[in-house]
Amino acid sequence: MPKTPVTVVGLGSMGSALADAFLAAGHPTTVWNRTASKADHLVARGAILAATAGDAVRASQLTIACLTTYEDTRAALEPASLTGRALVTLNSGSPAGARRMAEWAKEHGARYLDGAIKNVPSAVGAPDTLLYYGGDKTVFDEHLDTLRVLGGDTVHLGEETDLAALYETAVGGTLLPALVGFFQGAAALRSRGLEAATLLPYATKWFEMIISVLPMYAKEIDSGDYSDPAASVDIFHAGAAADLELAEEGVDVGWQSPMHDLVRRAAEAGHGDRSIAVLTELLSVGAAGSSTTAKRP
Repeated sequence: MPKTPVTVVGLGSMGSALADAFLAAGHPTTVWNRTASKADHLVARGAILAATAGDAVRASQLTIACLTTYEDTRAALEPASLTGRALVTLNSGSPAGARRMAEWAKEHGARYLDGAIKNVPSAVGAPDTLLYYGGDKTVFDEHLDTLRVLGGDTVHLGEETDLAALYETAVGGTLLPALVGFFQGAAALRSRGLEAATLLPYATKWFEMIISVLPMYAKEIDSGDYSDPAASVDIFHAGAAADLELAEEGVDVGWQSPMHDLVRRAAEAGHGDRSIAVLTELLSVGAAGSSTTAKRP
């Protein structure tokens, strides 16, 4: 059976990986990028380089846009005729940005699906690579086999077009703090002449522990019951001083101050004996972190 033709707009490291995956799976693939030379290796593998974004969109019923932001996507596709075409965006951005993108796509006659890739470019096409989408379910269902070329774990979250961006930012909020925490540990070891690689077995175990307790914290948050803590706010509050003493090892720990402030505010609001997951209430705008937003036994 002939494979669905597909267009990829945007050939950065991720966009190029997407186009590579489609080519490897036998899909006729049209590509476009402002810097045309970025398509050279794809053309050598059989891709068709379109002269303009409009030409690229006309070449296929399905266009995958992988530019840096929604604004970049709109700027690139503004000259193109999208009427009746399926448009899938795989770029970074906020839920509000996704909603604006969906409105723009609707005004331009496109059938719109917003998505997110939860892995690095080298993982594109792997059976366990996760991509999730929000928006037009008919686009998702019609092109599911094609979309699965990009990753075997392909999920439709719902008809709301901002759901992928919502989950993307919700999950992504864990990335930088986790990485900076690792980098801080590496800096502390380096101050003693030790290699960062020696931290790996212990950091890996620590991250595994964090993963293991997430279901417990999710249950507490969803129930609003923080009364039986495995680790209380007071424990974290007491540990802040030791965290800051790491500065004596020649490490800048200032990035932790906002987190310590959040824990302090929770303790001062009367949550000291409750699970650290109660911080969710302080982070919920409108809830104000008051005890009335979470159940007491």
